[in-house]
Amino acid sequence: MACLLVPAAEAVVTTVIKKKVDKSARQEKTEVKNPFLKKMGWLNNMLWGGSALLAFEHVWHGEITPWFPFLTNAANPADAAIMLREMATSGVGMALLVTAVWAVMVAVTNAMEKQPNPAGAAVNGGKQA
Repeated sequence: MACLLVPAAEAVVTTVIKKKVDKSARQEKTEVKNPFLKKMGWLNNMLWGGSALLAFEHVWHGEITPWFPFLTNAANPADAAIMLREMATSGVGMALLVTAVWAVMVAVTNAMEKQPNPAGAAVNGGKQA
């Protein structure tokens, strides 16, 4: 019902962090050294995309309406407790899983980037430099 709000809130936070880091790097005319911050765009795309897909699914099933309070479970105080529990379990679980997958992606790509190229390996995706 409202589980999509948790990953969407994380997406807002990570987008703000990325914008601030990018802005400070541009002002200092330096490159971001932290591998996690360099690849923060991946996390943003995963979170925003997942939240948009969940929003579409909830609209499709009539759980989100175009009128206030927008979430069907927010209209009834008894249903609000169920909604908050779902946000705390499903929403937090989805946000943590997406973040964990992103962290593994970053760790794997960093390990691949640190490996030296074998002598005969192609450079630049098979293109000769």
